[in-house]
Amino acid sequence: MTKRQLWMRFIAHIDRQLLLGIGLLLLTSLLVLYSADNASWDRPLNQMRNIVVALVFMWLITNLPLHYLMRTAVPIYVLGMVLLIGVALFGEISHGARRWLNLGVTTIQPSELMKIGVPMMMAWYFEKHEATLTMKNYFVAALLLLMPTALIARQPDLGTALLITASGFYVLFLAGLSWRVIGGVTVAALASAPVLWKMMHDYQRHRIMMLFDPSQDALGNGYHTIQASIAVGSGGILGKGYLNGTQTHLDFLPERTTDFIFAVYSEEFGLIGNLFLLALYSFVVWRGFIITSHASTYFTRLMAGSITLTFATYAFVNMGMVSGILPVVGVPLPLVSYGGTSMLTLLLGFGMLMSIETHKKLVKS
Repeated sequence: MTKRQLWMRFIAHIDRQLLLGIGLLLLTSLLVLYSADNASWDRPLNQMRNIVVALVFMWLITNLPLHYLMRTAVPIYVLGMVLLIGVALFGEISHGARRWLNLGVTTIQPSELMKIGVPMMMAWYFEKHEATLTMKNYFVAALLLLMPTALIARQPDLGTALLITASGFYVLFLAGLSWRVIGGVTVAALASAPVLWKMMHDYQRHRIMMLFDPSQDALGNGYHTIQASIAVGSGGILGKGYLNGTQTHLDFLPERTTDFIFAVYSEEFGLIGNLFLLALYSFVVWRGFIITSHASTYFTRLMAGSITLTFATYAFVNMGMVSGILPVVGVPLPLVSYGGTSMLTLLLGFGMLMSIETHKKLVKS
């Protein structure tokens, strides 16, 4: 076998268009992290290691046939639930939240696993009942979503809980849940808002209140929103230039390598840079929808649609949070913010998308 044949076999299940969009976003991440970390190589080098590990796992998933993907749905979900219960009973407390589980060898955050596990489990369930779907099936699927979400919200981790809720809702929607039911649930949720408000932690209520007037607590809960808004607005049309962001390099901007990295990018590259970044995200989402439309089974169609829409939700929530149009909920900018766990979860999802696209010819539709 020649080198060319080996290479073609190696990339046989890689969707090149999707990889192009992902690669450009990862390159953007390294460039912005270098600036956000005050021209230090520490975080960019760590992020490069995160990217390499995540890409290896993505490649492994792309080579996994579709029926194996389905077989892993139940074990992943059950493992995730066991780990979440373990967090509730034995988890480590950090910054007032119990989100991490120490396994001796390493410490993990099981809620990240459920970003993949929940939509997989729901898609698997709908696949098994595709021929005879009734409201009972939608109710059972909703329970599969609510159980892990409740455990995660209790930690508390509102951002992750909302993202998992979104990923599960997209599966319900794509599975054909009627608009009448969606409207009824929406009305019920709005009616229960006062009860949910009382159930929230104080810091969560403060974050929502800061959305309307962050100046009420400019040096406390409103500080993140105010400084991020200043950074985004000061970028103007063309930005201040790479490595020249004053909010970043004078240390006014908090969490600038993670949740608020979009503010760093906006200050240095301005509106033109933001439009380019939006174009990159739109390209990845567009490719995800194309793969969804090509999916050969009910399971893969639900999974591909949920992965794509959840990725779009990630980007929208983070940009909205940094821009001051959404409350601060601790959601990173996908593929750009610093972090290994979120990077791995996202690229596992994209690996599934590539597997769905490149293995579809082997599956009878």
